[in-house]
Amino acid sequence: MKVAAVKKPGGLGNLVIENRPDPKPKAGEVLVRVRASSLNYHDFIVVLGGIPTPDGRIPMSDGAGEVVAVGEGVTKWKAGDKVISLFFPNWQSGQVEAAGFASVPGDGADGFGCELYAGPETAFTRMPKGWTFDEAATLPCAALTAWRGMYVETRTKPGDWVLVQGTGGVSIFALQFAKATGARVIATSSSEAKMEKLRALGADHVINYKENPDWGKKAFELTGGRGVDEVVEIGGPGTMAQSINACRPGGHISLIGVLTGVSGEVPTAALFSRNITLSGITVGSRRQQEDMVDAIDATGFKPVIDSRFPLDQIAAAFAHQASQQHFGKIVLTI
Repeated sequence: MKVAAVKKPGGLGNLVIENRPDPKPKAGEVLVRVRASSLNYHDFIVVLGGIPTPDGRIPMSDGAGEVVAVGEGVTKWKAGDKVISLFFPNWQSGQVEAAGFASVPGDGADGFGCELYAGPETAFTRMPKGWTFDEAATLPCAALTAWRGMYVETRTKPGDWVLVQGTGGVSIFALQFAKATGARVIATSSSEAKMEKLRALGADHVINYKENPDWGKKAFELTGGRGVDEVVEIGGPGTMAQSINACRPGGHISLIGVLTGVSGEVPTAALFSRNITLSGITVGSRRQQEDMVDAIDATGFKPVIDSRFPLDQIAAAFAHQASQQHFGKIVLTI
């Protein structure tokens, strides 16, 4: 089979295409013909060498494809079933029990930058009905992260205000989930072209954060002085103060990214005086992904795909991601 591999010490110039023996499913495993994957920031750090992996690691945490063979004892899937991967294949349900990424495809184990993948039958869920492989491959990391923050750690409901930051995969899915369930959305961006696209997706208000550096106060005002119920926080320490300023008393912040750094000052007095709940979010469980797929079937929306690249052009796909010109998800077709 054809695979992408990250050679030491990493970097786009060390991302190569090579051939490896086809895997065979063991007892309890399924063999999946991978049809698509999608790029996440986590994958980008892996291919750059920022997360140490063995030489020749196959990257990509997300995968969508069809089952082509099953190992002994498999009962959940059969040949021909369409499936998507789990970011945490060992986290089936309940509270997360282990920190770290030892089991994550494309990090602690080989991922979905390949034509064939063998893994446990419990490491997959079904795809949404009527979705293509390209569309379904956008879900396991970005969509589930947004879903868990908005509907597991808190309960976003019709009429709520949701604040999303930027136009990456998680933020776009958060906007789509919010609108699908009747919530109102305030989005931030610094690009006029992207702001227009956010409005087209249904954002009720869009704030240019470069023109409005105190955008948290602006968001608070846009709710009529009520404050937002949910913030999908991707910046981390550099944006946390503004997110707190935007929140209503008793609001919730889903911390899912640290694009502005891994540490910094947080206005803790404002956080506790408003009784705001802050939840750290690293994707989600199998059960949460199954619930998300059911909800997608009920709402019928489709993901926003910026562009598609064949596996042979995986380095170009990551270069496009690094340019920050994309809007929504970048997909690899395999």
